[in-house]
Amino acid sequence: MLVASAWLHDVGYAPDLVVTGMHQLDGARYLRDVAKADDLVCRLVAHHSCAHIEARNRGLAEQLASEFPPVAELLSDAITYADMTTTPDGEPVEVEQRLAEILSRYGDGDLVAESIREASPLIIGSVQRVSALLAAG
Repeated sequence: MLVASAWLHDVGYAPDLVVTGMHQLDGARYLRDVAKADDLVCRLVAHHSCAHIEARNRGLAEQLASEFPPVAELLSDAITYADMTTTPDGEPVEVEQRLAEILSRYGDGDLVAESIREASPLIIGSVQRVSALLAAG
């Protein structure tokens, strides 16, 4: 389920799927309602990379939480790790570089950029926890 979620996590960016402008929520709704994806996949997509912060900043926190309950911390960390250690082209990258790329792409004052800036310590923590687990073998 985690691997499938990692492949699908940004499906909500597809222009035909944009409803709220929050790709995590739009993608999870598409996966649930149209693709009939497994509930865990939908929840992982909905909550990847601290989506709860962007949802709060958009006034969508209630919808996100009620439609897609959060996943266990380790799963949340793992999907965030998958998202934040690869570039949009799928190349490996350090989390700090990935965060900088997102901030640069959206620009100062953008809601997504502000949400990522706020989420950065949590995202870095997720990546560090998964990295430590992977290193421990």
